[in-house]
Amino acid sequence: MTDQAEALRNLVRNQELKNEGRTTKVITVTSGKGGVGKSNFSLNFSLALQRIGQKVLIFDADIGMANIDVLMGVSSPYNLYHLLKQEKTIWEIIQEGPQGVHFIAGGSGFKDLLDLSAEQLNYFAEQISRLHGQYDFILFDTGAGLSKETVKFITAAQETIVVTTPEPTSITDAYALIKMVTAMEHDVKFKLIVNRAIDTKEGNATADKIGLVAQRFLNIELPVLGILPDDPNVTKAVKKQVPFAIAYPGSDASKSILEIAKRFVDVPQPPAAAISGVKGFLHKMFRLS
Repeated sequence: MTDQAEALRNLVRNQELKNEGRTTKVITVTSGKGGVGKSNFSLNFSLALQRIGQKVLIFDADIGMANIDVLMGVSSPYNLYHLLKQEKTIWEIIQEGPQGVHFIAGGSGFKDLLDLSAEQLNYFAEQISRLHGQYDFILFDTGAGLSKETVKFITAAQETIVVTTPEPTSITDAYALIKMVTAMEHDVKFKLIVNRAIDTKEGNATADKIGLVAQRFLNIELPVLGILPDDPNVTKAVKKQVPFAIAYPGSDASKSILEIAKRFVDVPQPPAAAISGVKGFLHKMFRLS
């Protein structure tokens, strides 16, 4: 494990000049209810982004149901808890998954994020700030529903991707989450993923339902990032503990998520805020000066 941490530090040192102009974007992925494939989307979306040349770090921020490492078939001895207790540095808790994707495993540490001492907060902020410029995207895979921790991640990120399925309960819960967050924080930029759609027609109909209601009652636009098919290869990959983008690269799901990643990167980005990237995330998360 020490060797891996040293390798990550060397990687950072070797790429400092290359990363000087890189802007790190912080993304939250969430859902209104569990069982919609949110974590599977987060993992395979990250792999698709890496495939088109983006460097990604996945934070498994799903308290109590963290499973990114399980989906990859990779065990992780360290997680955020070890960082908050100042037992490890940020580079020591970052693990490497398939195809070189970096991730931080979930754990009880996320419960402590909003109740840090001044010393712990300073250490955490200093460590996380080191990630700026090292990645194109830092992706927080949160728990389903609206815990106080999830709200913080959603409102602190530059964008939030909401994953739903065509099931009525999933649609209702996704809209409820968007509604509650909008009532608290008006500057959240949402994008929608419809997962497990029988076909494009069903996916578009689902997106339209949520989008029209959001526009009418919340006065917000809800862009559709993409639609993922109900592909049996996804379930097969989960059982194998191999991401479907790797296990079945020619499957409909893999093709779709690659197109979603390309579309996501190609969308023109809004003008940068005065405080953006990792620094902006920390500022919003903890109201740092």
